[in-house]
Amino acid sequence: MAEIKYEIKETVGVLSENLKGWSKELNLVSWNGREAKYDLRDWAPNHEKMGKGLTLTSGELVKLRDILNQLDI
Repeated sequence: MAEIKYEIKETVGVLSENLKGWSKELNLVSWNGREAKYDLRDWAPNHEKMGKGLTLTSGELVKLRDILNQLDI
């Protein structure tokens, strides 16, 4: 299996942290040298491991924001 390279360009925010120290974060991440995209996933302390996540373009993030703003919560 090929190694996945990533670089966290910016930490936008941390949503939560569990008892083992993993945190759910929204970051701007470059995957395999490509243009950075918004990325929501769980990260181990020091970002040495990661869980499955969701990667969004700027346009998709704006649409998600608009959808969330319409929720009555």
